[in-house]
Amino acid sequence: MNNKKEEVKVSEARIVNHKSKWQILMNQKALIVMSVPFVLYVFLFRYVPLWGWTMAFQDYAPNKAFADQIWVGFKWFTKLFHDSEFILSLRNTICMSLISTALGYVTAIVLAILLNEVRSLGIKRFVQTVSYLPHFLSWVIVTGLVANVLSTEDGILNNMLMSLGFIDTPILFLSKPNYFWSIIGWTYVWKEVGWNTIVYLGAMTAIDPCLYEAAEIDGCGRFRKIWHVTLPGIRSTIIIMMIMSAGHILDANFEMPFFLQNGMIQDVASTIDLYVLKYGFKLFNFSLATAAGIFKNAVNIVLLLGANWLAKKAGEERLI
Repeated sequence: MNNKKEEVKVSEARIVNHKSKWQILMNQKALIVMSVPFVLYVFLFRYVPLWGWTMAFQDYAPNKAFADQIWVGFKWFTKLFHDSEFILSLRNTICMSLISTALGYVTAIVLAILLNEVRSLGIKRFVQTVSYLPHFLSWVIVTGLVANVLSTEDGILNNMLMSLGFIDTPILFLSKPNYFWSIIGWTYVWKEVGWNTIVYLGAMTAIDPCLYEAAEIDGCGRFRKIWHVTLPGIRSTIIIMMIMSAGHILDANFEMPFFLQNGMIQDVASTIDLYVLKYGFKLFNFSLATAAGIFKNAVNIVLLLGANWLAKKAGEERLI
């Protein structure tokens, strides 16, 4: 009897909770109406095109109707993993992405800590402005700037090295494979470090100032306060950013490898996106290109969920 009464109470509580949530939702009609265009945008440009994934399971021919296409199962995925060019592109994509991500994380956290320690508000604002302005430049413009800076004719880097006596002749930076990944990584840092720093600075403002006062009373200097108060205070933000980055491991920059590649660095500049571009729009093998795109997105989703699961198991902050 008591069990039945408890079940009734639980069901009534759920009904009340459901009604209260629905009432809150109805009170936000204006926000719902404002969100409709964005929902439609996401649906039309993110979900509707997914029907094109069927090409990866067909011997797709553009001149045939959908009903006349020949279904071949996982034929193109099998071919994908036996293609040495794709394996090379996969290696380059992972390496470039990991280098950019690692450099981006370390530099953003270090810059945020340094700015947090600056006492002059004017200097702090100046550095923040200068550092995050490159974020608003398109990658096409950034690529052009990099090409000009590293040019052998009038590039500022070669001119500076020669004037300082470090080199006698200009270095062909964009023709040496061992330089290319570093160029990609440090260019990413220059463009995005200021923007990423804002996230960590925002997290630092949420740290209770009493913790710094307590650490100072205990005899901690500036570096020990950073190690024992600042870094633990932004740990959850660091983990969330790492989880989000895990979902973009195979999303290496497209513009820089595309515009800077040449025959001398082809083996280190080719990425999955360039592989898709080549087979989809140059060789018109839409099935193989679609299979490569599906593989990239599937791996990113698995890595995102895996990183989130590991954070949950470790008792850290997570996305879901």
